[in-house]
Amino acid sequence: MEVVLIKDYEGLGKSMDVVPVKDGYARNFLLPQGIAVPATEGNRKKVAEAKRLAEKREVVKQGGAKDLAVKIEQTPCTIPVKVGEEDKIYGSVSAQEIAEFLKKEGFDVEKRHVDLAEPIKQLGVYTVKINLYKNVSANLKVWVVKEE
Repeated sequence: MEVVLIKDYEGLGKSMDVVPVKDGYARNFLLPQGIAVPATEGNRKKVAEAKRLAEKREVVKQGGAKDLAVKIEQTPCTIPVKVGEEDKIYGSVSAQEIAEFLKKEGFDVEKRHVDLAEPIKQLGVYTVKINLYKNVSANLKVWVVKEE
């Protein structure tokens, strides 16, 4: 018997996949639990339409992320920090501070999108990768300067 998965199910597949299963497994577990529906012609058409719409949404989201990446790369990021003797930074510049700067500039970027291996602990210019979407990222130039 073939069924169409409504939800992702480990060991069977992802949602909207048509998978063959044993009749008893489908009748006694997958269908009553709401994990799958029978693979009728109508359900197959619904799945095909849902996949088509999902792909269309994916293209739109990816295009928006690429536009955002270009805008972020053109934005100058200067973060003033307090320094002590010999230009040693008190503390460090973290992913959170970079995300807050981008939010102030009008970009919807969260801390988890900022790919910073370790906090910045010295003055200078750094390139920080901002992950915006699947396979779409921006390289932000960050200038860490003395606070006046």
